[in-house]
Amino acid sequence: MAVIARGAASLTRRRFLTTAASSAGLAAAGSIAKPFASRAADRPLITHGIQSGDVSTGCAIVWARADRPSRMLVEIATSDSFSNIRSVGFAEALPQTDFTAKALIENLPPGQDVFYRIRCEDLSFPVLSEPQVGHFRTAPSERRNVSFVWSGDTAGGGWGIDESRGGMRTYATMLRSAPDFFIHCGDHIYADCPIPSERKLPNGQLWKNVVTEAKSKAARTLAEFRGNYKYNLLDQNVRAFNARVPIFAQWDDHEVSNDWSPDAARGRAARAGNNILALAARGRRAFHEFMPLRTHAIYRKIPYGPLLDVFLLDMRSYRTALREDGSATPILGRAQASWLKRELVNSRATWKVVAADLPIGVVSGDAVGQGDGPPRGREIEIADLLAFNKHAGIRNIVWLTADMHYTAAHYYDPNAAVFQDFEPFWEFISGPIHAGTWRPQPLDNTFGPRVVFQKGCSRDQADDLAPCFGLQFFGQVTIDGGSEVMTVTLKDVEDRDLWSTRIEPRMERWSRGAPAVRS
Repeated sequence: MAVIARGAASLTRRRFLTTAASSAGLAAAGSIAKPFASRAADRPLITHGIQSGDVSTGCAIVWARADRPSRMLVEIATSDSFSNIRSVGFAEALPQTDFTAKALIENLPPGQDVFYRIRCEDLSFPVLSEPQVGHFRTAPSERRNVSFVWSGDTAGGGWGIDESRGGMRTYATMLRSAPDFFIHCGDHIYADCPIPSERKLPNGQLWKNVVTEAKSKAARTLAEFRGNYKYNLLDQNVRAFNARVPIFAQWDDHEVSNDWSPDAARGRAARAGNNILALAARGRRAFHEFMPLRTHAIYRKIPYGPLLDVFLLDMRSYRTALREDGSATPILGRAQASWLKRELVNSRATWKVVAADLPIGVVSGDAVGQGDGPPRGREIEIADLLAFNKHAGIRNIVWLTADMHYTAAHYYDPNAAVFQDFEPFWEFISGPIHAGTWRPQPLDNTFGPRVVFQKGCSRDQADDLAPCFGLQFFGQVTIDGGSEVMTVTLKDVEDRDLWSTRIEPRMERWSRGAPAVRS
């Protein structure tokens, strides 16, 4: 895992706004570097852009990758002119992490646009890279409008970067809405899906990919997993988006291999001579190196002011195989399920967004839904969670996900369900962000989902439809700081509003105590 470096000193709002530009650390580094100005060719390079993530009220992670052993130096300011900068820390970019580095920036003022500037200093002699500048907005401490986007599924199905078609265009579309942050619900990479140089389109034209050695085959080595993340960062739209919008990153199966689970030792990967646990360990390591996560755990809560808590799930690492008798099999696992219940009970935010890497009600052997009827298999764990939320009086839970390569709005109604011990809720699916598009899939009636809207491939179009046909999707959520109403809009790559709904918060408070949560 990449080094996490905390800021060298506490940074209050007053000190942040009044600190002079003569930051001692970087000013000294800059003066040392001047004699080496003629050695510009020897300067370190920031190779794959910069990014931020897991931003909350007072802290954030910033990330970069160098081309050699380096020290990542960070300046922050409240304007892009950097007229009031402060050096807040550094992190080492070393071979052990493929020269990636992450720094934890703490004690930031809430509700503030923050600009950060990163340079990398060669560890062999004091010369600096050219700077790269990024931006994030800290969560507010008071009720203020919040806006974010979500999607998933990048570079899937062999649809990589076709520069003649604008590359990964949905990232540029999302950037135009200037969201506070972006939830990527998983399948950042398709480690098991090679990117060929060309793919033939249904209309006879050719899709022409940028190709790299690491993406020419399914990833098996750590270097190949790392190469999958580097591939996406070749796209100028992705780099521009990463520099301006923080990411809240989840993972799913294609960060390792299709439909993998920890107990899949007898599965397809094993028959191909691959140890799935070894592949998962390499995939997890690369994910943590290239994603600006604050913790080693993939499941986590990110508080984003008084209106919103985001709960990011890991529905991949703790699952077990389904049993023929339909008995309970986890998809969250005991520790994660207990954590989620506990954090939902303790949340004081108006809205609780549960970001899942898989939908609840879409029928799929790899997901939760197992077909019509009472809860079975993984549905038993979800039924327990939904019932807990009802009896704990937890209000205003909304589920977001991707994975299915189409976009949809599902309303879960206990009156239409086989299992009825839960409060109604919404689930929204949106994706792919840049991958092949699929047809919408059937729902089961266990939890009573109803399709309110869906869009994907038509009956006349084959699954895995190329991104150039326009069926690339993301969702946007806005929360009004005054009324606290949440608006969810499903959108496409052209920034068209496909469907939208306003959800009024339920503000009544329950007098009875919440049930105990056992760890």
